[in-house]
Amino acid sequence: MTAPKPLEMERVIDAPRALVWEAWTTAEHVSKWFTPRPLTTSECQLEFRMGGVFRVVMRMPDGAEHPSDGRFTEIVPMERIAFESTLADGNEIKTLVTFADEGGKTRLRVRQTYSFESFATRGAQAGWTATLAQLVEQVTR
Repeated sequence: MTAPKPLEMERVIDAPRALVWEAWTTAEHVSKWFTPRPLTTSECQLEFRMGGVFRVVMRMPDGAEHPSDGRFTEIVPMERIAFESTLADGNEIKTLVTFADEGGKTRLRVRQTYSFESFATRGAQAGWTATLAQLVEQVTR
């Protein structure tokens, strides 16, 4: 199996970098925006430290659940977060998120790679588009 092309997305968010960063650092915040609608977050565990847990369980409208079990592999305060996770189908995902100031706003970049193509990877672009829109809603309220 060949790995699909990496997903790369960028958004400029009309919120200070400290606020956008904070939205990524606790389960309380992440559980409000990380799962793209109409899915919901049935479980969110986040230990924001190197090697700490980043577990999210996404629930489909039909009740089916899709867990993602991960660990933080890099944290550079206010600049970058990296985590690796494994889906129930064994797909290994590496995610890098970077944060930069841009005139009082935040430039956020997400890069994600996958070990193989799957249902989840085929929906990643749409999922991240919705997820980042929800992040924007959360931090601009």
